[in-house]
Amino acid sequence: MLLRRLAPVLLATLALGVSCTPAPATSPPAWDLDMLGQVNAQRSANGVGPLTVCPLLAIDAQRHSNDQASHHKMTHTGSDGSDMATRAARVGYNHWSGLAENVAMGQASVSTVMGSWMSSAGHRTNLLNPAYNHVGFGLAYDGRTPYWTQDFGANGTC
Repeated sequence: MLLRRLAPVLLATLALGVSCTPAPATSPPAWDLDMLGQVNAQRSANGVGPLTVCPLLAIDAQRHSNDQASHHKMTHTGSDGSDMATRAARVGYNHWSGLAENVAMGQASVSTVMGSWMSSAGHRTNLLNPAYNHVGFGLAYDGRTPYWTQDFGANGTC
């Protein structure tokens, strides 16, 4: 089944003489689903409704993780000086009533990064804020160092 789905991509790649790279995933990677499950489990345990993944915030979070990893720096400020509101607007997440962002660097798994965020008052507040109904996640590596991003939004356009 997987080979049947990848065959057209592989044939096109070989025909163009391009080196082989993995085909884009058609569904979120396992870590992404794990993180959504852990975020919503924490929210449920604290009497807060679940978040849904907003594809625009997912793009935003992934771009920010990529930026952090490529510049070897964990920060809420993009390498171009952008803040989360600017980055959210760039991907089309508009008309929101609230935004927040969690970033982390170095934790080896979803469980460890979630533990770090839940142990930090500010990050925990973002995770459990009942105003937020959308979320997007990002993960990128600088060699072996992971850079994590969670972007939260309230009532924006997904």
